[in-house]
Amino acid sequence: MAKQGDKITNDRTGQTMIFLQTGKETAGVLLEIESFNPRSDMREPIHIHPTQESSSKVISGVLHFWINGKEQVVKAGEKIEIPAGVPHCFWNEDETVAHSIQQFKPTQHIDQFFESFFALARDGKLDSKGMPPFLQLPLMGLKHKNDIRVVSPPWMVQLLTYWLLAPVSYILGYRSSYKSLQ
Repeated sequence: MAKQGDKITNDRTGQTMIFLQTGKETAGVLLEIESFNPRSDMREPIHIHPTQESSSKVISGVLHFWINGKEQVVKAGEKIEIPAGVPHCFWNEDETVAHSIQQFKPTQHIDQFFESFFALARDGKLDSKGMPPFLQLPLMGLKHKNDIRVVSPPWMVQLLTYWLLAPVSYILGYRSSYKSLQ
């Protein structure tokens, strides 16, 4: 479980996160992360946080956001807020590393998701679209269903697939949290 000061890196995108405040320190009210995003052609999958508001305040550089079908550019000193349930993703297409402070309210288990997701990236286990192995998805998807979901396929299709495949995934050694092999 992440704690204040922990640092993780996504080897696929180069994003580094430093946990400033976690759910443990804020009684589940706030997860605050310092994020550094170098230029990357790799984008995260379009997703939602079903029950969490998220925001990003850019300290330096520029971040590009795709929110509900519209691209927005957020520059140093600007902040963007994303309501719960709104499809989005973000990336840096500029040469300067983008430095931002991200917040998630309430925290739930999104910090654990980031730890697992970044560990999968570190071990080269994300596909070209940034998705975990197919049999890893049911267990992570069920554990983090209130934290984060991809927008396609529809949620009910994902949920049914997760329920059906979770026992197989578990028997084959997959778990809802992934720890890096390195």
